[in-house]
Amino acid sequence: MWRSCLRLRDAGRRLLNQPRGALTASVRPGPNPLSPARAYAPPTERKRFYQNVSITQGEGGFEINLDHRKLKTPQAKLFTVPSEALAIAVATEWDSQQDTIKFYTMHLTTLCNTSLDNPTQRNKDQLIQAAVKFLDTDTICYRVDEPATLVELQRNEWDPIIEWAEERYDVEIGSSTSIMGPSIPARTREVLTSHLASYNMWALQGIEFVVTQLKSMVLTLGLIDRRLTVEQAVLLSRLEEEYQIQKWGNIEWAHGYELRELRARTAAGTLFVHLCSESATVKHKLLRQ
Repeated sequence: MWRSCLRLRDAGRRLLNQPRGALTASVRPGPNPLSPARAYAPPTERKRFYQNVSITQGEGGFEINLDHRKLKTPQAKLFTVPSEALAIAVATEWDSQQDTIKFYTMHLTTLCNTSLDNPTQRNKDQLIQAAVKFLDTDTICYRVDEPATLVELQRNEWDPIIEWAEERYDVEIGSSTSIMGPSIPARTREVLTSHLASYNMWALQGIEFVVTQLKSMVLTLGLIDRRLTVEQAVLLSRLEEEYQIQKWGNIEWAHGYELRELRARTAAGTLFVHLCSESATVKHKLLRQ
């Protein structure tokens, strides 16, 4: 019976948590034929067409050069990022490609394209609300009431993170075994909304991307705040799946591939948030000196 409930609940989560399309940006150098109001389609692989990758500083920020050509977004905008550290990370993605450019491995480039083109035309408030909405279906707030071993596992692994978040932000979150999930107080939403508002638009794109990967606002907060490592956050987000795999076994290659992909996307999104927040932090420190 409980397995049927888990399947039903997970199906509901997938419907509620489907990404809105802002984070699947194409990283092709040329324009994207899709309408700006739609998500970018994942591009196919392409033969590497450049030899060297370099960085230059322009009026709008740091640019990426592929040989003597400046990188462009799918909407043909100049690819310009706000910090040198982020530019180096993106350049490394391009430089690490071999004979074939595997666009689906270039998560930082994709996030930059999304931030520059904003294909779904969302403003800061909409990005924040999209992230906060995940509290309604947060992975670690949903609990089972059987079997006892899984109940204990969820309590031992998830409760400390919820307790940390409640203390860190002075809010109430809680958990529930109801299929409707916990009732999140309005004040909790207000506090976390205010917290997210302290980030710039670029960092918010990264935060929403990580929330979408982990299906958890609480785990994302722990990750961004360095309370959790990427490996810990990913395993906590997959706690029930890992439990089932330990109990019933798995298709080894499929499980390994899915786990590595989730780690890569989560790590890239987290790095993106920190690198996009870096320039503002440095400027703030300089102003105070």
